[in-house]
Amino acid sequence: MADNNRELGSFLRKARSHRDPERAGLPPDSRARRVPGLRREEVARLAGVSTDYYARLEQGRPITPSPGVVDALCRALDLDEAGRAYVHTLVGVTDAPSRRHSRSVPRLRPGLHQLVDALDGEPVLVLGRRSDVLAATRMAKALFTDFDQLPARHRNYARWMFLDAEPRSLFVDWEEQARAAVENLRLEAGRAPDDRATNELIAELREKSTAFHYWWEQHRVHQRTHGSKRLHHPLVGELTVEYETLTLPGDPDNTLFFYTAEPGSSSRQALDLLAMWTLTDTAREPG
Repeated sequence: MADNNRELGSFLRKARSHRDPERAGLPPDSRARRVPGLRREEVARLAGVSTDYYARLEQGRPITPSPGVVDALCRALDLDEAGRAYVHTLVGVTDAPSRRHSRSVPRLRPGLHQLVDALDGEPVLVLGRRSDVLAATRMAKALFTDFDQLPARHRNYARWMFLDAEPRSLFVDWEEQARAAVENLRLEAGRAPDDRATNELIAELREKSTAFHYWWEQHRVHQRTHGSKRLHHPLVGELTVEYETLTLPGDPDNTLFFYTAEPGSSSRQALDLLAMWTLTDTAREPG
């Protein structure tokens, strides 16, 4: 719990520094601001708590605010849905089932494997906890990389994004994609702060990647539910894919990522060309 208190304090400080006083509805203030964002007393006033109480939260003191206070702080800091969920998780007032005791060795149900096999003609990834890549269709391997060819402990989307050279040339918007991976991993770490594998992954990435370390220190969170990726693929050139996610009620740790392109677009044509190439390449493999 002490780690959660410290992380909550750091997160609140960062969120406060990004909050614009004018957009927060505060009256003009002639006093010079030494740092960007809101002052502690302004956040406290907006949330309806004392400045001393809020200061102790930022200091990581062992305080458990009530759900009402948590909601008020989230409103004061104008947090998005992911940020609100993260704060609620850190203080332990979420009603979501705990994921801390989920199995350490991720596995997919046979039915999920069959579903992925049925979708083999489209790019589909299944990511588990800490963005471990649990399954990938033939098209997903062709679009991104063949995770099955990596050592088992390296089959992780965030690790691939930061420690492999390929993504930096593959993604036109690598910085945007990489930053989202960091923010999603921080959200995951908040849900299971005692998960050893997650903490080891974070420690490795902070040590080996200056970009990861920098974005990790920003204390931002993001939940990938939908979005787009711009790629410069070595075989089919420039394309943009949209993605939607599906989290399974029976397996909340696992998320399916479906990648598509607008029908008739040049991106769709590029995907179709890639599909033809993968079929030809598969046919050449020895039986």
